Amino acid sequence: MADEVPPRGSWTFLTSHARVLLALAKDPEARLREVASTCVLTERSVQSIVADLEQEGYLTRVREGRRNHYRISPGAKFRHPAEADRDIAGLLALFAEVPPTATTRTAHRGESP
Repeated sequence: MADEVPPRGSWTFLTSHARVLLALAKDPEARLREVASTCVLTERSVQSIVADLEQEGYLTRVREGRRNHYRISPGAKFRHPAEADRDIAGLLALFAEVPPTATTRTAHRGESP
């Protein structure tokens, strides 16, 4: 929308890591160049963020033909101690319109899937 007012100041509520994760949740086959454009980041920054997310278990990268396909781990927990008891499924559901899976819901309640 052309009428949108840009946010004041330089901070935002979501980090670049969250934005990249959400972009890949919305389009698991997106090229990192596309993710960079969507998130207003450099491609190199997105590559580094994807490596961080993969290393910490938030996503896995699967090679399918000539492209990567990204699988998000909705049961992964937030890193900050204030949210460490919550998994990222709620964030994904809220921003990426990805419904929580049965596995995620039962794991959240402490039951085995």
